[in-house]
Amino acid sequence: MSEIEVVSPIDGSVVASIVETAPADVQAVVDAARAAWPAWSRTPVEQRAAVLDRWADAVLAAGDEIAAAVTRDMGMPTALARITQVDLVASVLRNTAALAREFAWTQKHDGFEVHHVPAGVVAAITPWNMPVYQCATKLAPALVAGCGVVIKPSELAPTGATRFVQLGIEAGIPAGLLGLVHGYGPTTGEALVTAEGIDVVSFTGSGPAGARVGALAAAAIRRVALELGGKSASIVLDDADLDDVLPKAVRAAFLNTGQACNAPTRLLYPRTEQARVEAAAAATVAAITVGDPTAEGTDLGPLVSVRQHERVTGFIDRALAAGARIVGGNPPLPAGVRSSVSYSSRSGGRLAGGEGLAAPYLAPVVLADVARDAEIAREEVFGPVLVLLPYDDDADAARLANDTAYGLSAEVWGSDPARIAALARELRVGQVKVNGVRTRSRAGAPFGGFGRSGVGRELGEWGLLEFLEVKAVLA
Repeated sequence: MSEIEVVSPIDGSVVASIVETAPADVQAVVDAARAAWPAWSRTPVEQRAAVLDRWADAVLAAGDEIAAAVTRDMGMPTALARITQVDLVASVLRNTAALAREFAWTQKHDGFEVHHVPAGVVAAITPWNMPVYQCATKLAPALVAGCGVVIKPSELAPTGATRFVQLGIEAGIPAGLLGLVHGYGPTTGEALVTAEGIDVVSFTGSGPAGARVGALAAAAIRRVALELGGKSASIVLDDADLDDVLPKAVRAAFLNTGQACNAPTRLLYPRTEQARVEAAAAATVAAITVGDPTAEGTDLGPLVSVRQHERVTGFIDRALAAGARIVGGNPPLPAGVRSSVSYSSRSGGRLAGGEGLAAPYLAPVVLADVARDAEIAREEVFGPVLVLLPYDDDADAARLANDTAYGLSAEVWGSDPARIAALARELRVGQVKVNGVRTRSRAGAPFGGFGRSGVGRELGEWGLLEFLEVKAVLA
């Protein structure tokens, strides 16, 4: 066994260590879940749902601890961590419990019945950007469905997820039913996906990793759900209140330092409004506070790692070299982080404050003069980068929004419901959010996407169905 150090992006310090689970030990954890799940599958739904309710209570009681762990591990501002990794997690648990109580587990048809039954044992692999929330979106429906689960959180941000699992066990999840393994994707992750006794694989992460997971699952004829990347568009219609809408649309792109798969990182606007849009974007970015994520009032913390910082700045550098223009000035970086890269709208280039990279902070960047087929307009950056793209009419906006291999989500801002509805019908995405509605405020809506954004859905009854098999009884 080897230890993996958890390095905080806040200051580069080692804040925890985890023991990598060897492949043989992964199989033992799966075997334990396999042994425990038959009894759990026969446990009345009300008892399974009650465990989720107790778990939600425990999460709220440990909220400060969980939020602090997430902030420490991956740099999410503490206030945001409390909202998304504590309050939202408790909401997912409770909503899933309520759904289970109301779900039609048996449906009568003419001459037959359909029974929804537990699929078996689930391999769940979760990412670092929403480390506790993504555990909840998999564990809550899988467990209330009657399945056993073995989960592998990201090695970059494992401590909040580990505490979440411990709280679930304390809330009444039977011994062995919920297993936890740690390690890297190519070793521990692949050992979990290919372990004997796995029936369903649920993965959230990057496209290349998802393709690998999907191939391994397919080789063993296992059901798979993949929640992958996105390149979401935020479409601002010409009848929107631009003074109100533009600051909200710009800020939405930078949530969690842009490290969100559904971040609306392409802002589509009427071509005639270019000057107004650029001015609003510049003013909005200038008011964003980048700094210590534990400090009150911080909007954006660091990126998760130096490696991620290098990846994001590489996208920006290539865009600038291709003719993109930075809109507005960047907000100041935290004191003492002189060597993180910032960008100047005056020079159009990058400014380095010193040698090396002290910490992976990056001030938000807004780019204009970007070609529609440019890399940065079509590929997921996963950082605080927003691209401004003009359109000519509603049909052109729809074409532009769909001009990517991803199809996770889109946002539409306007004042005419019929017009918004017509545009929404043309968008090939899993979610369309109207006038600033956030995913977390509609926790029962299905979440997932088209194309390279993956297969399957999370949340609501659609998320529950991912962990159920259908049995028809004919009589």
